[in-house]
Amino acid sequence: MFVNPLLSEELFQHIWAFRLFKQDHLTTTSGEPVQILYPGLHNHHSGPDFSAAKIRIGATLWVGQVELHLRTSDWFRHGHQHNLQYGRIILHVVFIHDMPADRIPGVPCLELQQYIPKLLLQRYEQLRQLTPFVPCAPHAALVPQLTWLSWKERLLAERWERKMGALRAWLQSNHFNWEEVCYWAVAQSYGMPINALPLLQVAQSLPHVVLMRHRHQGMQLEALLFGQAGMLEEPHADVYALQLQDIYFHLRHKYKLCPMPSHTWHWLRMRPAAFPTMRLATFAALLQHTTHLFSRILEATEVTALEQLFFVQPSAYWHTHYRFGQPVQQTHRPGKQAVHGILINTVLPLLFLYGQQKNLKYYQEKALHFLQQLPAEKNSITNSWAELGVIPESAMESQALLQLKQYYCDEKRCLHCAIGVKILSSF
Repeated sequence: MFVNPLLSEELFQHIWAFRLFKQDHLTTTSGEPVQILYPGLHNHHSGPDFSAAKIRIGATLWVGQVELHLRTSDWFRHGHQHNLQYGRIILHVVFIHDMPADRIPGVPCLELQQYIPKLLLQRYEQLRQLTPFVPCAPHAALVPQLTWLSWKERLLAERWERKMGALRAWLQSNHFNWEEVCYWAVAQSYGMPINALPLLQVAQSLPHVVLMRHRHQGMQLEALLFGQAGMLEEPHADVYALQLQDIYFHLRHKYKLCPMPSHTWHWLRMRPAAFPTMRLATFAALLQHTTHLFSRILEATEVTALEQLFFVQPSAYWHTHYRFGQPVQQTHRPGKQAVHGILINTVLPLLFLYGQQKNLKYYQEKALHFLQQLPAEKNSITNSWAELGVIPESAMESQALLQLKQYYCDEKRCLHCAIGVKILSSF
């Protein structure tokens, strides 16, 4: 006997958990009537698939564990007859019953093949096989807004938890120096998405206290950052670059610094305003004009105050250069969208984490409030969602949609997605 090729064990468990099968006139393979009062709690660890199920078989109400298999014979194929964990099963649920009813003594068997709509299996296969932007593209905009709202909140929580995991590790490594962690995180954000790691490495190779000693000298700040980035290693015909080289030569020996290799940086298929040179120059300007950056973030009472804090202009040289020794008439410098990216991806998660660590809900609520006030991010992913009729109204929603695309849609985790579950449940 062949199991429907569209059915997987994961889908079969999902069908049982949400009772996506016809429940009238259910009987065991021996003919006893079955009533599913509660399918049980799904067990994601070793042992039977569901626990605490409530099932009436004949005239008796049973409470206990349920095991699911695509075939009855899988019980023996998986070796359950030798495992004491399966000794108190109240029901064995299978898609196809391919063995005599009495082969598993004391365990009633329920075959569901004839109770599961074929349309459900076909729809699930369509979700998995479709290759547009997301599997549920034809159906996403039809899902009720209430479902979308609660799911987006969960997705944002997941996304921020990922971000805060790295921040927690940094805090533990530097004895909860919030200013230094803020310096590292903001540096990483200036390099996003392509050069995030190299810029973080530059920041972590330069102690924050060292940069603060030189914050009143813009050229010294740039010399330290560009020097550590390995961008001053090769000779330049440019007078400004040569001046930075000379400054860095002395500071490098003073602080025993070791520069990164210049090939670490990525330049291809990038807008000039996003070149690592422009991002480093803007980061240097931020450090020059702002002391106690994290304290300033905590003090901000309006999101516009944070925008103004990070909206800085690089030094005059970078008004006519994207790279050393290559003058242009005028550069396009990182604008409001870049500032919003820093706030969304770094500043607000850090602010939320501070409130969480200090048990101060004020900062957590402020971070979420600011996120809701910022406009939705504009990129290829959010644009594609909008084309499907799922339009983010704020940065909070665009962050949720980015999380959904990366960790659910791309991995075809439709059964773990509230939208996928809703679509499958509406057959």
